Amino acid sequence: MTNEPPAGLRAGMLRSYTISIDQDRLERVETVQWRQLIFNLCFLHSAVQERRKFGSLGWCIAYEYNTGDLEACLKFLEKHLYNGPISWPTYQYMVYEAQYGGRITDSVDRRLFGYYAEQYLKPNCCEPEYTFNPDVPVQPIPNDFVYKVPTFEKLEDFKTYIGSFPDIDSPELFGLHPNADLTFRVKQAGELLNVMGETQPKGGGGGGGMSPAEVVSTKAAEILEKMPEDYLPDDYKAKIQKLGGLTIPLNIFLFQEIERLQAVIAKVRFMLAQLILAIKGEVVMSSDLADALTAVFEAKVPNTWVFTIAGDEFSWILPTLGLWVTSLMARDDQNRTWMNHARPVGFWMTGFFNPQGMLTAMKQEVTRKHKKEQWALDDVVYHTEVTGMQGKENLRGAPEEGIYVYGLFLDGSAWSKHDGVLEEQAPKKLFSALPVLYVSANIGTAQNKVNKDMFGPQGPYESPVYKYPMRNDRFFIFYANLKCTAEKPPLFWGLRGTALLENTD
Repeated sequence: MTNEPPAGLRAGMLRSYTISIDQDRLERVETVQWRQLIFNLCFLHSAVQERRKFGSLGWCIAYEYNTGDLEACLKFLEKHLYNGPISWPTYQYMVYEAQYGGRITDSVDRRLFGYYAEQYLKPNCCEPEYTFNPDVPVQPIPNDFVYKVPTFEKLEDFKTYIGSFPDIDSPELFGLHPNADLTFRVKQAGELLNVMGETQPKGGGGGGGMSPAEVVSTKAAEILEKMPEDYLPDDYKAKIQKLGGLTIPLNIFLFQEIERLQAVIAKVRFMLAQLILAIKGEVVMSSDLADALTAVFEAKVPNTWVFTIAGDEFSWILPTLGLWVTSLMARDDQNRTWMNHARPVGFWMTGFFNPQGMLTAMKQEVTRKHKKEQWALDDVVYHTEVTGMQGKENLRGAPEEGIYVYGLFLDGSAWSKHDGVLEEQAPKKLFSALPVLYVSANIGTAQNKVNKDMFGPQGPYESPVYKYPMRNDRFFIFYANLKCTAEKPPLFWGLRGTALLENTD
């Protein structure tokens, strides 16, 4: 038997008021505030559980929050109120750091739960005018329902009120944009189609069309024709030497990228050639070749092209073979242009295996330029600015320090070209391109002053940057500071799940 969490705020709240809350618990502390705080905690518990359905946009990792977490918070709150007036900082800390936070392993998720605690567990949450509704909803809340904190004394009154919640929950109740519901539906449909594709028969049908082996052989030959030429060690070493040699950090980075790309090109070229021969019957069809044949026929990327035997990332993760081959050509073009001519004025960061290595190399170069000021690499932090330039075609020259980066996409928000701040997404538009991002380095103490001058008293929203929509430490690159307004501070965009992605597929 399983005990799955209920779906929807109404079901979640009713479960909490059935399993964890009874009339005896409501009467343990004889204050209205106690009953209000119980309702707040139950609402928070249901909200963080419900947010999981939105995938990485909701939580980077789908933590198994359960009734035990809620029970522990209720016991702490009860004992805390016995000792006198509530200490809100202590209360918030115990909920999001000690109780629920004990499960959280991702730093971005920990920050997000802190935002929830700051939003839901605050002094004015017990005031009559407090509601869980957004101040200015992007779309009307279903039935125009107002989610208030009731002050009932009887358990049945709470259940009756919870039972009046709308059937459909607006994503805005969890801090997300209404577009998040589209993300959830796309995720659901994708999972259904994947299951259907995996369970359908793989055998060939009747008719006079090409057999699967013939289709794969033709496709493999087409890809082989498009494959870039191999990188010869003597050739690229000599060309990098002309660019200044391996004493320049970014040249070392280019050298490493070329070596890794060559490994991918060599492996793909060999496997495609072997696959064609195996289809003809000239070599043995191994298990790897058989898996590759099935993947190419289904227009997917063979697993051995993407991951090593140990499960590490060998190349790059994309959903279809066409996108993967297109990315291969674009990556080769960027590396080859840099190698044959000069360092580009801007970098397509998506096209690198190790974007963190590129940023570290940039920090080393900036640190060396400030040798007279005795900058230490350990004291240097990133400085980011969103420019007004749209795409690499508008770049006129490289910056004196740092680098220009393009090709990033905003998830959970959009960028106002006019005001230069974060803004709400357009309806049904899940991702929006970020203008060229300037990334440089500065010592930590000086950067703190720069942030105050650039971003105002509310500060910047520190947006995590990921390689893929799968948000976890494995694909995390760095934090980029994005400007926001005082009306919609960093907490607002944190609850929106705002992040920058190199790939949207």
